[in-house]
Amino acid sequence: MSNDEIMERQKSLEESLLRERSAVAMGGAPASPGKIRSIRRQLARIYTVLGEGEKN
Repeated sequence: MSNDEIMERQKSLEESLLRERSAVAMGGAPASPGKIRSIRRQLARIYTVLGEGEKN
């Protein structure tokens, strides 16, 4: 993936994480209980890849 594609993916994941967290905060249960954890892990992977790119 190019750097631009990674940044777009990061933005979409952050937005979906925000939506999931807001649904939980308003008292509703998330559609999939493991979804928040999955999104957080995907974001962590993206941050790792971006961090490795800055080192070089």
